[in-house]
Amino acid sequence: MKLATLEDGTRDGVLVVVSRDLKRAVAVPAIAQTMQGALDDWQRCEPRLQEVAKRLKAGRVEGEVAFDPGKALAPLPRCYQWADASAYVNHVELVRKARGADMPASFWTEPMIYQGAGDCNLGAMAPIEVPDFEMGCDFEGEIAIVTGDVPAGVAENEAGQFIRLFMILNDVTLRNLVPSELAKGFGFFQSKPQTAFSPVAVTPDELEDAWDQDRVHLPMIAMRGDHEFGRPNAGKEMVFGFRRLIAHAARTRPLVAGTIIGSGDGLKC
Repeated sequence: MKLATLEDGTRDGVLVVVSRDLKRAVAVPAIAQTMQGALDDWQRCEPRLQEVAKRLKAGRVEGEVAFDPGKALAPLPRCYQWADASAYVNHVELVRKARGADMPASFWTEPMIYQGAGDCNLGAMAPIEVPDFEMGCDFEGEIAIVTGDVPAGVAENEAGQFIRLFMILNDVTLRNLVPSELAKGFGFFQSKPQTAFSPVAVTPDELEDAWDQDRVHLPMIAMRGDHEFGRPNAGKEMVFGFRRLIAHAARTRPLVAGTIIGSGDGLKC
C-alpha cells in the first residue's frame, strides 16, 4: 500500500491511504491520525490500512479526495531519528578523491552513519532554502526505510523484519561546508540542512520482485527540472544492504518506531 501525510494545520499532518495510481486518497483518523501513530501501533493498524488500500483499488471510497503531491508533507514530517548511511562506497571514494581525502580501508567493511535533522523534514515539492549559494548546495537521490521498534543489538539476519516502509529522498548537502566540519572530527551538522522526502511511503509488497529482502533493484532517477542527471540501479552497487544498516545503527541502542535510515550516496549531483 501507499501512505502519505497531508496538511491539516498541525505539525504532523493527517495520515492518508493513497491509491496505487497516485490519483486518490482517503484520510483514516479512525485507524491512526498520523503516520507516527500508525507506526507506533503497526500490528493493529497495518491490516486495517491494507483493507482501505484494497477498497481504494476496487473503486471509490467514501471521503476520498484527489491526491495532490504538492499538498503532501513528508510522510513523517518530523521523526524521532533520521540516520543516513553510506552504503554506496564507490561513491564515497569518488567524493573523497574530489576533495583530496584518503579512503580508509575500513569504509569497505563497516558502514558510516550520521544523524540528520529529523525534526523538520520537507515535503517533496517544498522549497529548499539555502542561506548562501557560496555554501555549495548539491542534491542526492537516495532510498530510505522506516523501521518499527528495533531492539538493541539485533542480528543482521533478523533485522529485515523491522522494515515497515520505503521512501525516496533528496539528501541536500552544503558541500563547501563539509571539509571544515569534518576537519573538526565531530561529523556533519551545518552542512546537512533539511531533507526532502517523497510524497508517499510504500510498504515492501509494493516493490514486488524489485525487493530481495535486503536491497531494492530499481533505477534511481535523478532530475533537475527537465534535465536527467542519471539513473543508476539502486541495488547493484549497494555494498551494505538495509539489514546490515539496521543492525549497525542498533548495535548499542534500540531504534524506536518511525526511525528513518537512508542508504546514502545513491546519486550525487
